[in-house]
Amino acid sequence: MEPSIHHLNHVNYWAIFACAFLQWMLGAAWYSPALFSKIWMKELGITPDPSKRNSMIFGMVSSLVGDIFLSFVLWHMVMWANAGSFAFGTFVGFLCWFGFFVAPNFAQGIYEGRSFKVFAINNGYWLIGLLASGGILAVWR
Repeated sequence: MEPSIHHLNHVNYWAIFACAFLQWMLGAAWYSPALFSKIWMKELGITPDPSKRNSMIFGMVSSLVGDIFLSFVLWHMVMWANAGSFAFGTFVGFLCWFGFFVAPNFAQGIYEGRSFKVFAINNGYWLIGLLASGGILAVWR
């Protein structure tokens, strides 16, 4: 079976941007003081510095741009898998998370001597984001 790119004729940009925004908002909540920012910063040895507000704004804009690209690629994976249900879309999201996030980040964390807490926080965020986005992209055609 030859791969097809015919789905490019019917790109749902609204779904892609909605998923990107969802991931961006999830990241804002996930790395907030209410959830995991204190543990994450402690594990990485980061000290809050109010004078670095500009770099934080640049980071947030960069995150949104990255989330748009990620959602566009995930949309392709969902279309290629012909995922037509929320459950199948979450499965595609899970496969992408496991293969493209967990596998390289686990080894990288070992090389860098990072704690498992950092791995769990960072990859937990992506797991939830990719599951939700995969499901949404599968049903919002």
